[in-house]
Amino acid sequence: MLGEVVDEAAARFGDATAYVAADGWLLSFAELARASDEVAAGLAAAGVGAGDVVALALPSIPEYVIAYAAAAKLGAVTAGVNARLTSHERAGVLATARPRLVVATPDLAPHPDALPAGADLVTIDVAGAPGDALASVRVEGGAPPPLDADPDRPVAIVFTSGTTGQPKGAVFGGRQLAFITQVDTGGTWAGQAGAAQLAGTSFAHLGPMTKLPGNLMRGACTVLVDRWRPGDALALIERYAMAGVGGIPTQVALMLRHPSFDERDLSSVRAIVMGGGPSTPSLVREARRRFGAAVSVRYSCTEAGIGVGTAFDAPPEDAEVSVGRPHTGVTLTIRADDGTVLPPGAEGEVCLASPATMRGYWRDPDATAAAMTADGAVRTGDVGHLDAHGRLVLAGRRRDRYVRGGYNVHPLEVEAVLATHPAVADVAVVARPDDVMGEVGVAVVVAGDGTPAPTLDELRAHGATVVLAHHKLPEDLVVVDAASRSPPSRRSTGAPWSPPCATLPARRPAASAVRSGRDARSDQFFFHTWA
Repeated sequence: MLGEVVDEAAARFGDATAYVAADGWLLSFAELARASDEVAAGLAAAGVGAGDVVALALPSIPEYVIAYAAAAKLGAVTAGVNARLTSHERAGVLATARPRLVVATPDLAPHPDALPAGADLVTIDVAGAPGDALASVRVEGGAPPPLDADPDRPVAIVFTSGTTGQPKGAVFGGRQLAFITQVDTGGTWAGQAGAAQLAGTSFAHLGPMTKLPGNLMRGACTVLVDRWRPGDALALIERYAMAGVGGIPTQVALMLRHPSFDERDLSSVRAIVMGGGPSTPSLVREARRRFGAAVSVRYSCTEAGIGVGTAFDAPPEDAEVSVGRPHTGVTLTIRADDGTVLPPGAEGEVCLASPATMRGYWRDPDATAAAMTADGAVRTGDVGHLDAHGRLVLAGRRRDRYVRGGYNVHPLEVEAVLATHPAVADVAVVARPDDVMGEVGVAVVVAGDGTPAPTLDELRAHGATVVLAHHKLPEDLVVVDAASRSPPSRRSTGAPWSPPCATLPARRPAASAVRSGRDARSDQFFFHTWA
């Protein structure tokens, strides 16, 4: 499905710009189709075929999209490897994906010992002339071999963020991508290309991996950045007169707080979409007022593909007190622990089902079964209820995790690393609300006998040196007495939480209670991944 859309977009929009690289390289729709054909021919010559996995350990650059489209034209499956992960975490993703081929930049390439058995590695140099990075796997004038249509063929593996243990990859095929595209576009192609949009998240995320066909059908010109920064984002929105602003709430909050906000001409902005992290009514109201634009909030999870959201023309309170109603074709249910569907008003686990739901976790049937209900709905792990207007109101999470800037963080994983610091005798990680990031981690530490407690900088440096990605590192530190083990409390009203001065959460139940101890009146709402 993806390959066909790439070629049709080229026929419709030709030399119009599809991607603007951070270094200024312009990739047209025609060049995307031609380059993906030639790279597909090169991958085929290297032995890649239908059903093989091609892992892309690349930043968000045009070459990622070219390689993704090329693999799809061969019937191969693309596994995105988030560039923000540590080398240890990227190795875990590759071990799960078991790729036939890994395409990587030199800084993201796996160590030879971390390259899965049977996998080849292609290292591309993006520092050369624009468009030359994939030359080693590009056959000039080449084209992929014929491929039979099969909507159930896997196309993409999207790895969930912040997982503990073995990473889990949600698999999406042509059928899932086609449904998501239908919801996004109504099945209608744009009459002309040109509408600009800013790419603010990793291409390995759910949105870019599953919404690429819809972006192409809209003729969107996607502007890329090396690293998202609020000042740069505001400048690009102004420069390209972008009508839509999308991203996680953290990004919107950072733009609103940037010193240049009031100096920019942002009058082109007509719509703002927020998802992928916790938001607040106050942020929704401020974004609506200062951008002078309609705001929609979205909620889903990686496994569900798409979920619920608020309409731009809905009453303003919809986006302030809820995360909206199901998208067309999505079934939203609230369920008891035994899977029984609960009536409106009753609180339980949020479950989502639609033709966009993942095919399952890659090569992990046990985890797939645990993530699904008997009738095929995805268990999100979040708790909520349907209000009298049919809107989803979220109360918290069942699973032990929090969301920092759109990334899931599992305290157990962080604690396991911080506990290896020589000056730490015991540690628990809890979350507290944050106006920009949604939630941040606080390390509550007991120092070892006769040793001074580590500083926050020392603890963060230790975590980063071992295996933890930046978003998993604690951003506050509380040192407590080993004798104090009662759990801290956190107000369910969403008021700022102050860490205890002399208490350490009990290892798991207490720390878990801190993170889930909020009711439906909380000013915090929860999102997973943009949908």
